[in-house]
Parts: sequence; structure tokens; C-alpha cells
Amino acid sequence: MAVCARCGADNREGAKFCDACGAPLAVAAAPEQRKTVTVLFCDVSGSTALGERVDPEALRAIMSRYFDVARTAIERHGGTVEKFIGDAVMAVFGVPTVHEDDALRAVRAALELRDAVEIEVRIGVNTGEVVTGGGEKLATGDAVNVAARLEQSASSGDVLLGPQTYALVRDVVDAELLPPIDAKGKAEPLTAYRVRSLTGDARRRNSAGMVGRARELTLLAHAFERARHEHACHLFTILGNAGIGKSRLVSEFLDGLSSARTVTGRCLSYGDGITYRPVVEVLQQLEIPVQSVLHDATSPPEIAWSVRKALEQAALDEPLVVVFDDIQWGEESFLDLIEHVADLSRDASILLLCMARPDLLEVRPGWGGGKVNATSVLLEPLAQTETTALVRALLGADDDALVARIGAAADGNPLFAEEMVELTRSSGGEVAVPATIQALLSARLDGLSAEERVVLECGAVEGQVFRRSAVAALAEGGVDAQLTALVRKELLRPEPADDGYRFRHLLIRDAAYDAVPKARRIGHHTRFAEWLVEHDPALVELDEIAGYHLEQAANYAGELGRDPLVLGKRAAIHLTQAALRADARGDAGAAVKLGLRAERLVARDDPRRLLLLPTLARALDDCGRGDEAILLLDEAIADGDAVTAARARAIRAVTRTLARGLSVDWARGEAEQAIAELTPLGDDEGLANAYVALAWISLWSGSVGRMGFAAERARVHAERKGDMSTVVEAIGLQAAALLRSDAPLSQAESFAEELLALDHGLKLHANALFLQSRCAAERLRVSEARSLRSEAIRLMEELGLEVLAAGTYQLGAAYEWLAEDWAEMEGSARTAWERFEHVGDRGLRATAGALLAYAWLELGRLEEAEQLIDEAVALNADPTTLWWAHCGRSLAAIVHGDPTAAVEHAHRALTIVEGSDDAFNRSIVLIALAEAQSAAGDLDGCSATVAEASALAERRESAAFLARAQSVLATMAS
Repeated sequence: MAVCARCGADNREGAKFCDACGAPLAVAAAPEQRKTVTVLFCDVSGSTALGERVDPEALRAIMSRYFDVARTAIERHGGTVEKFIGDAVMAVFGVPTVHEDDALRAVRAALELRDAVEIEVRIGVNTGEVVTGGGEKLATGDAVNVAARLEQSASSGDVLLGPQTYALVRDVVDAELLPPIDAKGKAEPLTAYRVRSLTGDARRRNSAGMVGRARELTLLAHAFERARHEHACHLFTILGNAGIGKSRLVSEFLDGLSSARTVTGRCLSYGDGITYRPVVEVLQQLEIPVQSVLHDATSPPEIAWSVRKALEQAALDEPLVVVFDDIQWGEESFLDLIEHVADLSRDASILLLCMARPDLLEVRPGWGGGKVNATSVLLEPLAQTETTALVRALLGADDDALVARIGAAADGNPLFAEEMVELTRSSGGEVAVPATIQALLSARLDGLSAEERVVLECGAVEGQVFRRSAVAALAEGGVDAQLTALVRKELLRPEPADDGYRFRHLLIRDAAYDAVPKARRIGHHTRFAEWLVEHDPALVELDEIAGYHLEQAANYAGELGRDPLVLGKRAAIHLTQAALRADARGDAGAAVKLGLRAERLVARDDPRRLLLLPTLARALDDCGRGDEAILLLDEAIADGDAVTAARARAIRAVTRTLARGLSVDWARGEAEQAIAELTPLGDDEGLANAYVALAWISLWSGSVGRMGFAAERARVHAERKGDMSTVVEAIGLQAAALLRSDAPLSQAESFAEELLALDHGLKLHANALFLQSRCAAERLRVSEARSLRSEAIRLMEELGLEVLAAGTYQLGAAYEWLAEDWAEMEGSARTAWERFEHVGDRGLRATAGALLAYAWLELGRLEEAEQLIDEAVALNADPTTLWWAHCGRSLAAIVHGDPTAAVEHAHRALTIVEGSDDAFNRSIVLIALAEAQSAAGDLDGCSATVAEASALAERRESAAFLARAQSVLATMAS
């Protein structure tokens, strides 16, 4: 009920003037919307000079006629004049309602205006996103400014188009690209096209053969045969959204006809005298005088009768196919005419073939209903395989990745696929949504009722699939009637879940979302996050989804100049929990993405951010982003509280040692200091991380017993805290310690089986598979070992664990040394070498380099190998790299014929591992020493070394090490 601002009286709904005092009633401003419109600016050229030479009264008359012509031309083509500014006219096409051809309408209006006025004008036309509604201005946005700058840059008589306008009308205009325009106030030069002329109506390009639609073609063929054999009329209607392939299907059908006459008429979306335009086109093609059929009739029923008789006469000699396109835009009288012909035509073979969008059923719900001679089919999107075939044919190339991207974006719509392929060619391979498709979708949505648009925009906030209950909460009202209408209009479809709906196309969802002003998006995203937490607290991805929506709200608040920190803090809480959960399941890639998003949403000095940094840094390091991890850890140590700083120090000890190649002694000192600081604080999470660091450092120094102890302590603290990520890492370190000790291999195999039985995520599963791989290799089951190792690496890569995957390649190279497969060893070591370089890890890369050099020596690449050994040691002289380097130099000395030097290098390697309890490493060095002694002819020394290696292998139940040791002795004896 409207209340009068002057007298305060209540008024009936819809009243424009007060029933009591007659004062105009204020009309509520339309809600703000974001939409893509086309803006036209027209100004008089040389208006100052005109005013000097023309009498003021004459000038007033000239300008009045100019404004009248401008308004008439603009409004004839569906535009709205926003204002007259001095001599300039500004108009908007797309307000209040967007049309898919707004850009073409604006260009037509511009040319008509220019040619109709008696004075010289210049015109700029530009298309872009603006905000409309909510005030007096029709449109606000940079698209308006650009249109004005184009007009100011135009010469007298010119019509200049912006790039998006040109993209929308390029098929129907002849235009030339101008040199870049330096426009006032614009940071970058403007791209502009000068229109020469219009060339015709835009029509769909058929650049590829038809894909699919076999069933529909068969139905069409049956309808035609029935009309032909029964000498009757059949009404066949093809319904489908824009671009779904109606015209292509009709074209394919008509191309296959051999004994029929075909005529075509098309309905227009706007214009003067368009009611019977399609009929006029048909009559002209049949060479029937239009005057005798239409103009002699005095009423629509008489016109329908006259047209029917004309069509029946034309179909006497051969069947007639009358194609009417876009009949959803047809006037009532025209639609009545089609049904009249279908109902009453006799003794003539006529196929009335109509194409329409589902909008037709809004104005004619019973179209074709009740007629035995009528068929209607709805074209559904193409199947995925059909879409892929179409995109491949359009591209003319076998780029599977590009085909997949375009196919996914097109989602079964042939026009979308065609336009995307065309844009991809011109944009250098980038898949984007062309302006033509955006215009189609925007126009389709803008024609909905306000209530239907609200439901769509609320659904779009959740995504392509959304829940009715969520939309009802956001829309704050009944939504069932709107949802039913939107399903009927082919914009939505129900999901199998009772409460679910899906947008028919992802691009429809995007268009609905893009139309929502950012200020309103803030509220929608915030309310949806709150609704989700309240109504779906058991959802596994609750924190990630709620965090995303609050993050979006915070980002939009920042863009609009509001304080984003309140929403940002709420988003960060959820995202941090999601990051910790991802870290716990070993998904380092997800942990990094979620953690970085959380970290960026709060102030730098926020305690919650500082507390997150150590965990985020650990995930970054797992993903091979050690440099970024170190920066965050340094910040946590400098600015965090005692717990945060100690946790960061422990993680940094490992990270810096790997990435920077620092000494193991320094790293051990850092880890032990962290343990000393955290123990009195009783911080289980921090102690778990510190003991993990100590376990890694013990591994690098060859202290397997200490490694096992540290790993066990880490597991205890992590399990006490419920930190599953650290539990998994600790278990992996326990497994590595067990396999490197002199314990029987059967213990490691049993441990691997126990790990596979645990439901602790994919990271632990990958570790267990690799443990099984190592056991299989030592049991001489080489093929099985390689298969298990490949599957473990696949899982690690899937989780984003780049460093762990590279380390698995490196250890795989050591097992290929055991199998004496030098080509496989070279491949694994090279992969590790390259991957560690990619992630910036100097420490482990050095060991990979030493392994790669050893493989090259066995493959006869002596000079390269010796250079690589020096390079590896220069990278990081840690114990493992050094003893592998000495083993390599020992082999090189054998190749050079210097067995004495070979024995010396082997003994140096043995000295490095002598104080270690790493039985695996010691076994490798003993075999290298035995080979050097064999080359030197030292039978006794070789026998003693082989005996030691064999005893160690037997104790460990390692058939592979035993066979390798015995082969050295056999070679020497032979």
C-alpha cells in the first residue's frame, strides 16, 4: 500500500496519484542489478560554429528536431534515453530489460540517427557491465565513460564501436579497426572500430557437420512422410534454448529432402509491422502476390484463411515444407494463423516446421496440444561424447586438453562450443565465455519476473547445484512456485535428492550470479555460511565451504571500501580448520591453498595467524615451496609467542637443512632446543613436530636408533593431541627406521601390513606401499617392487607431496643399484635430481646427484659422472651424499685402472658410515669396498668384506643384498 508523502493518506495498490489529494506517488526504485548493457553517446559536431551562423530561433528548432529524431530512433530500436546533456544524447540499450541483440539495436539506432538528422553528429557505442536501478541514473560504470570517450574521439559522421560491441555485431557490420585512441582519464589506449555499413542479419554459422540428433531427425522424417502420403498438414515444433541446435537440425533435415519445396520465414524480436513478416517472406519465396493474400483480407481470421488457401495451392504439385523460425517472438495473430493452417488444411501435403525457445510455452501453454497431426520435441544438450566430437571437429586439431576444457564449458550446447572455439582461436588458446553467449544468457534471465530472478540469484550463491531449503532461507519467502516455473523454462532441473536443484548449464548459473550487485552478494554469502553451519553441521567439508562464502563476502566488502576484517576473521577460522583437516589427511596441496587463504584474511599481527604459520609452513615445505616456508617460519619465531616460536624453530630446522643445505649438527641443535622449550609447557602438538624434526635429522646423520626413538615420541605426542598429520609422518619415519636397522625384513613387512590396515588417509597408505616396495626389492621381487613404488608416487603426487615423491624416486634409485639395473637407476635418480632442483631443495638434491653420477659411471659416462660428483658434494656435504660420492669415486678409479685409489675412496665411505647404525647404508658401502678390493686383487680383504656384508644381509633376511655380495666374490674368483 502506497502512502502519500504530502497528505499521509493510504492509497490502493498500483495507484500513481494520491486518491485523496492528487499528488504524484513516489515509485519505489528498482533494486540494483549488475548487467551488461550497450551505451550510446551522440553529440553535434561543430555546435559552436553552428550557433554563430544560425539565428537562435532557427537553432532552437534545429536542435528540437535533432532531439526528436534521436529519441525516435533510439526508442524504435528498444533503447532508453537517459538524458540530454547540452548537445549530447545518452541512451542505454538493456534498461529496463536486456535483449540478446542490444548491441545490434544500438548500432542500428546510431546509423539511423546519423542519417536522419539535418546536422553533423558523431557517435560512440560501447558495451560493458554496469550497475542499474536504485536511483535516478539508468546505468553507472566504466562502460558509460568509454562510450563518451569514443564519441569525443569520433570525427563528424563517424560511429565508433568499443571492442565488446564489435564482438557482438561483427557478423553483420562492415567496420575497420582504428589506431589505439589515447582518451582523457584512461590509463590504457582505447580500442575502437569505425562502422562503414550494416551487412545483414546475424545468422548462426554452421562450420561443422551435425553431431547427434539421430532420433529427432527420424521423427522429422516420419512427420514429413506422413504429410506426403496422407496429403495432410502436420505441425512439427522443435523447442530448445538458444544455440542448442534447432537450426542445424532443420538444415540437416532439409538437405536430405529430394522431393519437396521449402520456404522459410522468421519472426523478429522487435520492429514495425512485424506481425505477418514471416508470412510475407514465405509468400514472396512462393512467388505469390502478397497484396492478394494479406491486404485484401480485413481481419486476422480472413488473413489466416487466405494464407491457408495460398499454401494449399502451392502444395498441389509437390509437398511443401514451411519453416517458421523463432516463433516465440511471434504475435498472437501470427501464432493463431499457424494453428489455423494446421487445424483446417485439407488435401495438401504441408509440413509446418516451427522452431521456438521454451518461452513459447509461456504465451501458448497448449501449443500443439490436442492435435493428432502435431508433434513437439525438446532438444536436450548433447551428450558428453557428442560434445567432444563436435569440439574436435570445430578445432580441427587433436589437442585433448583444449578439447576437454571447451567441452566442459560448452556443456552440450553446440552454439556455445562453436563460439568458444572461435574465441579460442583469436585469443591464443584461452578458453573464455564469448560476449555473444553472455548476451544470450543475460537477456534470457532479464526477462524473468523479479521473484524468479531472486530465486535464481540465491541458488547461484551456493553453486550449480543448490538446495531448496537454502534458497528459501536466503530469499526469505516462498520459492516453490518460482522453482517450478524455472524448471518449466528449462533454466533449472530437479536433482535426485529431494531438496536439490541444478542449473541446466553452468553458464546460466554464472550469469545469474554476475547480475547480483556486490553489496547484495556480501549478505547472500554471509547468510548462506550461517545457514550451512546451523543446518548441516555434520557436513565433512563444512569449514571449507563456510569459509569460502565468508571469504567471498570479505573480499567484496574490501572491494566496496568497507572493512573486511570482521568477515575475514570469521572466514579465517573456518579455513584454518579446513587446512588443518587437509594437513591431517596428508593432502599438502589443499592444506597450502586453504592455509594461505586463511592467513591473508586476517591482520599480520593477529595471534591466530601467527599460530597458523608453522603448520602452513610445513605444508608448503611438503609441496616443495621451502623458500616460502622459511619466510613464514622466521616471522613466527620473531613475532609469535613462546609456543609458536618453538614450533616454528623445530620445523625450520628440517626445512632450512633441506632447502639451504645447512649442517646436520645445526639442525639437531635447533630441534633439541625446541624440545627443551616445549617440554615444560606440555605442548603435545609442538613436541610432536619437534620430535619429527629430530627423527629426520637423525636419519640424515645415520643414527637409525635415535631416529626410531624420536619417531616413537612424535607419534605418542601427536596421538595425544589428535594431530593425525603428524601421526602419519611419525609412523612413516618409524617404518623407515625399522627398514634401515639390522632387524629381520619380516618385521618391516608385518609393519607395512599393519599400516595398510589403518584408516589414516592416503599419505600413510602411500608410505605403506613404498615400505612394501622396499621389502619386495630386498626379496628380489623387482617387478613387484617397481609397481608398488609407482603407485606410492602416484598417491604422493595426487596429494601434492612433491618433496616426498622426489625422495621416493631417490630411494628407488638406490634399490635399482641393488638390482644392478643401471638404466632404471639413471631414470629414477635423474627424476629426483630434477625435481629437487624444481623445489629448491639443495640437501636431498645433492644425494640424488651422487646417485645419478654412480649410474652414469656404470653406463660409461665417466667424465660427466665425475663432474656431477663434485657438483653434488659442493651442493651439500652431508654424510649420505659424501659416502655415495666416495663410492662413485671408487668406481671411477676402477674404470681408470687405479685400484689403490678405488680402495682408498671405499674406505673413506666406510669411515663415514662406521659410526652409524644404518644397516642399509652400511651394506651398500661394504659391497662397494668389496668391489674395489676385488679390482685390487686383495682376495683376503674382499672375502672378509663379503663375509661381513653377507652376515648383515642374512641377519636382515635381505636376499638382494646377499646375492649382490656373493656376486662380487664369484666375479673375483672367476
